[in-house]
Amino acid sequence: MIGTGVFTSLGFQLLDIKSIFSLLMLWVVGGVIALAGALTYAELGTTFPRSGGEYHLLSRLMHPSIGFAAGIVSSTVGFTAPAVLAAMALGSYLSLVFTTLNPNMVACIVIILTHLLHMSSIKWGTIFQDLSTLVKVGLIVVFIIFGISISEAQSLSIMPVKTDFDIMMSSSFAVCLVWVSYAYTGWNSTIYVSGELINPKINISKVMIYSTAFVMLLYVLLNFIFLYSTPIESMVGQIDIGYLAGVQIFGDLGGKIMGLGISVLLLSTVSSYVYIGPRIIQTMGEDHWFLRKLKYKNSNDIPINAFFVQLILSILFIATSSFEQVLMYAGVTLIITTTLTVISLFLSRYNEQDIKRPYKVIFYPFVPILYLIANIWILYFSFKESMMESMVGFSIIIISMISFLILNRKGNLV
Repeated sequence: MIGTGVFTSLGFQLLDIKSIFSLLMLWVVGGVIALAGALTYAELGTTFPRSGGEYHLLSRLMHPSIGFAAGIVSSTVGFTAPAVLAAMALGSYLSLVFTTLNPNMVACIVIILTHLLHMSSIKWGTIFQDLSTLVKVGLIVVFIIFGISISEAQSLSIMPVKTDFDIMMSSSFAVCLVWVSYAYTGWNSTIYVSGELINPKINISKVMIYSTAFVMLLYVLLNFIFLYSTPIESMVGQIDIGYLAGVQIFGDLGGKIMGLGISVLLLSTVSSYVYIGPRIIQTMGEDHWFLRKLKYKNSNDIPINAFFVQLILSILFIATSSFEQVLMYAGVTLIITTTLTVISLFLSRYNEQDIKRPYKVIFYPFVPILYLIANIWILYFSFKESMMESMVGFSIIIISMISFLILNRKGNLV
């Protein structure tokens, strides 16, 4: 979950919002939305524990065409795009430390190497993921501890003023939540590999709930440190927020060291998305005749063809899109698919009342309703303020559904 968004989005939020309280509330509200989603997904994931995520759940609980569209979204803007975004951010951070490096070339190399790692061994891929995640969390904790003790802190107040409520109800706040929702992307990742988990009916709910709450705490503290340590005017519109704050906290040399540390952090993020994405593609290959070549696993139980497809898509993203474009497409489209998945819980409760549910979402139906209201509010203002990017995300879903209906009908006629 921890990756590109928290180290890149504050600069863009500062373009429209200057209130410290409102900026921090973005991360609190985003965390509460993610937690409501995680609680809901925990019930769905433990009741229907098969790898594939939204693709599997929506195919089973709504309609195969909707599930297929969700699978396309997950395997492109859901996991491939975030992996690319993290790789592009990594390239940007490294180019600040080593000025002769080309950020896009670094991104390509990182994408290729992480694919090769996870294509060669589940064991070594998992070891790398665990170790890099420890480094990632440790780096953020160091950032927070040293940031709070900085001698030349910025003068700011986290107390709300009467204009903050108006800001939090504004279209700017809602659109900024797209960036924040992207930063929390990953809270649902466990259900994509639930078929490979030990005792998934117990561990899915524990992993999703505890991790989301923990990350929300880290995000709020980290953004406070960015604002506390670094002049706001120097961060407005900037991507490399972590590096700018690192220079303020540790000096030029220390900032470069933190830039390298953040690069390792982003490498962990690339790795996690690269690992999970092909599992969705492979599951789709098991279910649909026109994707059957993607279901193949090698002798190490790795979906090798699905990895090649994801690798090609990743390189295309790097070659053709800017950071901001990829992020907005990904953010809006993922909000749509997770919203549909939360709706599917209500359908499941109504249509399958006798099915065994190892975990039930607390305070049902209020928690999933909270998630739906918040996301519909975000989507309304996203379409209003960023029509082109929002329509691209929506079009991906509609075109995928139509493609499925045509191809599936053709398969039935053969």
